[in-house]
Amino acid sequence: MSKETDQSEPGLMRLITQISKALHRRSTEEALGMRFKSFLLLSYLRDHQAATQQELEGALLADANAVVLLLNELEAARWSIRRRDPDDRRRHLVEMTAAGRQALERAEQARENLEEEILQGISPDERATLYRLLSKVAEAVLQPAEPRS
Repeated sequence: MSKETDQSEPGLMRLITQISKALHRRSTEEALGMRFKSFLLLSYLRDHQAATQQELEGALLADANAVVLLLNELEAARWSIRRRDPDDRRRHLVEMTAAGRQALERAEQARENLEEEILQGISPDERATLYRLLSKVAEAVLQPAEPRS
């Protein structure tokens, strides 16, 4: 590759950022039936039957106040409930309700439709390769950083 080609092609981080922004713009409340943060929180709860608010803060990369406000919204929609932890009465466990599961299923279907729309020009084999490679990148990025000496 020439220097001109190198400079005109976007780097990996730029491409991922552009794709992420485009997906986020299309993942509207109207499309998903809920705000994207609600979708992320309910997805986490689906995979973790009962989570503490502190766990949710870490999973969403959000501060405690933002998580409490989001949980208030989810409870008002009857998608989640907070219960005292029987092992530690000072903290709450958050659980998804049946209505929350149904709302998440609808949002997942909308997300799958969006994914299909975005990937329509890519063959099944290319999709499998893309998924495999992105999974490797995600695994590497999500590993704890090694301490620098």
